[in-house]
Amino acid sequence: MTTVLAPVAGAAMELRSVPDPVFSEGLVGPGMAIEPDRGPGRAISPITGTIVKLHPHAFVVVGDDGRGVLVHLGIDTVQLKGEGFELLAAEGDRVRAGQPVVAWDPAVIEAGGRSPVCPVVALDAVAGTVVGVAEGVVKAGDELFEWA
Repeated sequence: MTTVLAPVAGAAMELRSVPDPVFSEGLVGPGMAIEPDRGPGRAISPITGTIVKLHPHAFVVVGDDGRGVLVHLGIDTVQLKGEGFELLAAEGDRVRAGQPVVAWDPAVIEAGGRSPVCPVVALDAVAGTVVGVAEGVVKAGDELFEWA
């Protein structure tokens, strides 16, 4: 069982509510999402492992069991080319669950006309193996979902 933590503070929501079919239709895998609190903050690693992919707007951490979790900061934020994001770690770094990875401000993302919602996805997970734990408001570091 892998416990996946909320990478940001905000309101936990079903992945199917994300305004992007790549996430809402589960094309990259099951998971949950967070409507983040507005204002400057830090996205933390949802699991302990190694950062195998790091972009300003998204990152993937793979645990020692080989399971990867994608954190995507906002929708269509790749178009910002890193503007409004600050990397606090590097690709290849070993991180612990709860360690800051990216600093960002969801209010800035929203002001630019994009949704700041944060999908958190269990990559390559089999359907039915992810169970949401969080309901309502979460703090960064709270349990978001369990991956059986």
